[in-house]
Amino acid sequence: MAKSTRFIVYTVLLIAALFYLLPMYVMLTTSIKSMDEIRNGSLLAFPAAISFEAWGKAWSSACTGIECSGLKPFFWNSVKIVVPAVILSTMLGAVNGYVLTKWKFKGSDIIFSMMLFGVFMPLQVVLLPMSQTLGWMGLTESVWGLVTVHVLMGIASTTLFFRNYYVSIPDELVKAATLDGAGFFRIFWRILLPLSTPIIMVTFIWQFTNIWNDFLFGVVFSGSDSKPITVGLNNLVNTSTGVKEYNVDMAAAIIAGLPTMIIYIVAGKYFVRGLTAGAVKG
Repeated sequence: MAKSTRFIVYTVLLIAALFYLLPMYVMLTTSIKSMDEIRNGSLLAFPAAISFEAWGKAWSSACTGIECSGLKPFFWNSVKIVVPAVILSTMLGAVNGYVLTKWKFKGSDIIFSMMLFGVFMPLQVVLLPMSQTLGWMGLTESVWGLVTVHVLMGIASTTLFFRNYYVSIPDELVKAATLDGAGFFRIFWRILLPLSTPIIMVTFIWQFTNIWNDFLFGVVFSGSDSKPITVGLNNLVNTSTGVKEYNVDMAAAIIAGLPTMIIYIVAGKYFVRGLTAGAVKG
């Protein structure tokens, strides 16, 4: 690549990066400014005196409606929802993908096509039947109710990921293991899963991001003690008790988005590797 072409490419990339990073810079600097500095200073100016008081208030004492306990309880509710929902939906997707590729049966392609429809189904369609189902199961307005919702809604995506990944693994491996006497679960645990690290990372990141950032299911199916952090952030920002504290709102928004940012920074390269290793094949 010629030097002039390289310069143009790098310049465009730099401008694009600044464009996307600017909102993050504004949020971060605003969250560590005092309200007097926010009112009198420039939006883009670096804080004259750094203060993390707004972060402490957003975490533990900001008002979200009539309660003033900050985002802390909402954050831990999201953790309680995300961890089991991600693990269960990933495990079920792996088994489904394994069955639909290596233990195919009559009608398996039709079942996969029906599950594929779930990936593109509008979320609003399931609200009423899901609400009735949770009521019958006795899980209304509970953390486990939200876990159930996210597992059921995530199975279509996780099945698609694992099915497409396992298609690229030779059937001869399974046939050879079968001849050696290995059964269904032994082949799955001893052969397929050790080869599945890239697609497991893709599924983990995908499910974690979707569930952590979910607002619709959180606001519809949660109770007073099971609201996730997105609902808590919405309540905090829309609660008006005197002067609007933009530094607290910005700190709360960063706290709400911090786990997903960390996941992408730490494991982003595995996400790309997993996609290129087979997630988009099939």
